[in-house]
Amino acid sequence: MTQDGAPPPDLDAVQNAAHAVQLDIAGAFHPGPSHACPAGTGTLILLAPHEPAFWPSFMDSPEYRDGAPDPMDRWSLRVIGQLAQDMGATPLFPFGGPPFHPFYAWALSSGRVWASPVRLLVHDRAGLFISFRGALALRGRLALPPPPTQAPCLSCADKPCLTACPVGALGADGYDVPACRAYITGSSGQDCMERGCAVRRVCPVSQRHGRLPEQSAFHMKAFR
Repeated sequence: MTQDGAPPPDLDAVQNAAHAVQLDIAGAFHPGPSHACPAGTGTLILLAPHEPAFWPSFMDSPEYRDGAPDPMDRWSLRVIGQLAQDMGATPLFPFGGPPFHPFYAWALSSGRVWASPVRLLVHDRAGLFISFRGALALRGRLALPPPPTQAPCLSCADKPCLTACPVGALGADGYDVPACRAYITGSSGQDCMERGCAVRRVCPVSQRHGRLPEQSAFHMKAFR
């Protein structure tokens, strides 16, 4: 039940409420005992930025404007926390640990996310730009549409993600984080700093997603 005693929302109602705050349902599933969800969870809904409107909306938020640390995490706590309260759900976040919630495993369980050739998660609509701002654990078992039948990487003949990194820090062998940081802190790494990771950008699905370069620059600055 929601906070006012109403029955739990259906998936369309959750999507509409998420879109109203520039978030999107990036996946959902009915968890079992192995998923490490809160007790009584019937449906877990993963929330991601709704592009391209998310970034302008976030820039207008008090968290972005107040100059305090971690503005996007604080925005997520407030906005997703309110969504959860309105829907009688429990809000869950990929930050704030340890311990951390298993968002990687949850994403794979949604059927809309897979491990890409470079091992980063790839989403059916966001490609390698997928990111999760939080999740909603609802007690009701909502009706869910069938997930896509296969990962987009299976029909990607060229697999440009494997060779896009200028210094080979991200490829089939995994992610060399120190090499990546060393590159983006130098003058030659400004393209990645200003437009986002070259590997994430080159994914054909990412290119249709609509994420703004300014948002990628924000995340790259935080990573550096």
